[in-house]
Amino acid sequence: MRRGRTGSSSSVAALAWLCFFAAGCIPSLEGNEPREPSKAIPASFGRASSTAGASSSPASSTQTVWRTFFDDAELRALIEMALAKNQELNIQLQEIIIARNEVSARQGDYLPKVGVGAGVGVERMGKNTSQGISDESHGLPQNLGDFTFGFWGSWEIDVWGKLRDATKSADLRYLATMEGRNFMVTQIVAEIASSYFELVAIDNQLDVLKRNVEILGDALEIIKLEKQAARVTELAVQRFEAEVLKNKSRLYGLEQEKVQIENKINFLVGRYPQAVRRNDQKLKDPLPKVTSGLPSDLLKNRPDIRQAELELQATKLDVQVAKAEFYPSLSIDAAVGYRSFNVKHLLVTPDSLIYNLAGNLTAPLLNRKAIEAQYRSVNAQQLQAVFNYERTLLQAFTDVANQLSLVENLQKVYDLQAQQVEVLTRSSETSTVLFQSARADYVEVLLTRRDSLDAEMELIETKKRQWLAVVHLYQALGGGWRSGG
Repeated sequence: MRRGRTGSSSSVAALAWLCFFAAGCIPSLEGNEPREPSKAIPASFGRASSTAGASSSPASSTQTVWRTFFDDAELRALIEMALAKNQELNIQLQEIIIARNEVSARQGDYLPKVGVGAGVGVERMGKNTSQGISDESHGLPQNLGDFTFGFWGSWEIDVWGKLRDATKSADLRYLATMEGRNFMVTQIVAEIASSYFELVAIDNQLDVLKRNVEILGDALEIIKLEKQAARVTELAVQRFEAEVLKNKSRLYGLEQEKVQIENKINFLVGRYPQAVRRNDQKLKDPLPKVTSGLPSDLLKNRPDIRQAELELQATKLDVQVAKAEFYPSLSIDAAVGYRSFNVKHLLVTPDSLIYNLAGNLTAPLLNRKAIEAQYRSVNAQQLQAVFNYERTLLQAFTDVANQLSLVENLQKVYDLQAQQVEVLTRSSETSTVLFQSARADYVEVLLTRRDSLDAEMELIETKKRQWLAVVHLYQALGGGWRSGG
């Protein structure tokens, strides 16, 4: 430690000159200049906005919390379990904690760094040195102790706002990680709901298939009796028997799909494979109405858009931080304490008291290439954030437009398929009566029954797709992350 130094007017002039010199040495970005993102968005989602199932309204259904939107008790229980135990969400939670700690670390850079220290040492100066001769003349021992105790501090003055901008950038990234978690919540809620309706649809398809196996089994017995009466040949018996076997094999295929979807749900909720409770009649309930609202609502409802915007704001500040690296930095160093060659005299005041106070001004000269490279890289990252924001906004609008159109078209498909099922059910009954009165061939009965079964299975599949489209529309509009407290 040494006594404090004082500056002069020449030092102030040198500082002013260095600042002027550094400010004029920011490198060119060579046509890769930063820019603001385009936030222009169409006023409506187009033709699909007027669909009956998802009508346009000033208020979007995404303001509805998922606990209200999904009114099925079993589905709500699965979503709640997933939000508590899903590993991906818990990993994202740790990212939020890391980001929050980064904010605290950046805030600490504002404050002076203060420490306390103590030291013990011994040194021997040669007799043929000036220090050795001086020590000997004063009667000091040849092995001289060195005892120190004191406080030290260092403070970088945030002249250019570098530390302030770095702290704001860390804070924005912390908020972005929270929005990232909200976006992951929407994905998990939608995935749980989609898998749930897929499982319910398989239950309904299994019921239809089992019922048709029973009907075909009864028809097979009738065909066997008809053969005994010499009204049909063995070929008819074989055709019906093959149809029964084919539909029985389809049962096992659906059973395997059911196991896989159940295990997918179990994985999402963070538990090992087991049966999943569900309401197998839920598929028959009316579809919930999803109001799309205005396209501009996406900016506040979609967590991924808000995350991209926060990341963009953070990169802007990163550019300012990188630019400030070209400017001189000013810091103040100070220390106060005690030092003595004899521990008995260590705390004697003022004889053992030492202190110093110094101001340091540093500016980059030889390492400017590295700083320039960092500046260009950070600026490129800012442009990446601009493009990512524009892409996210475009993707969000496209997702909504696609799902609105899908909801509309699936409703038309379902209405026609429902009529088809009704007609084929009547034709199946008619063909059976005609066959029993010898007015229709067994092939007509078989083909009509097969067409009726396929139509019922397709109707259930379309109903499932309608539910999935509604779930994905709710997600695309930004719904699913609000829990309602």
